[in-house]
Amino acid sequence: MEFAAHASSTTGHTPTHRSRLLAAMAQALAEQGYATVTIADVVRLAGVSRRTFYEHFEGKQACFEALYRAASASALRTLQEAIDPAQPWHTQLKRALGSYLGHLAAGPDLLRSLFVEIHHLGDDGAVLRRETMTHLADFMCETINRSCTASGPDLKPLTPELSMAAVGAINELVLMAIERNEADQLASLTPVAVNIVRALAESPGGPPAG
Repeated sequence: MEFAAHASSTTGHTPTHRSRLLAAMAQALAEQGYATVTIADVVRLAGVSRRTFYEHFEGKQACFEALYRAASASALRTLQEAIDPAQPWHTQLKRALGSYLGHLAAGPDLLRSLFVEIHHLGDDGAVLRRETMTHLADFMCETINRSCTASGPDLKPLTPELSMAAVGAINELVLMAIERNEADQLASLTPVAVNIVRALAESPGGPPAG
């Protein structure tokens, strides 16, 4: 989740101006928070001109939104890459959620910035946050439902609503860890996150009636 490292690896050994600006935004957010970050701060940290900044972004908010999307996409890729269809679904679930939470924990400063600072964007931030949660929920729904046939009656298809409920609950666990300054220990929440999803996906007595 450390965006500076991610940025330098997206285009080979030399980061692009855009990736340098995103890494600079991540650093500025960690150092002072969204409300006081200026474009001057970002270009100074990136080592580029203000003109270069505006070649890539309309303004500070656009840069922050691009950082949020890039970091969220990186976390989702980690989740996707941890899936092994050859394994039992509960093994896949534990591995995937453990990898996802470990990925988030690897960059606690950026994690705090993104999860907390997104609220400074008001309605735009709410839309962006919902977009990210929907991507996660859709992936969870597709992955679990693909496992239903092989897993028998103990696993029922997840609806989009239940998938979103699981993602929302896991996000709240992450927020609680951030508030307690325990963001670097997120991987320890894997068993709880697994239990949340299993409680929604498993049905010992079969699918609920009606």
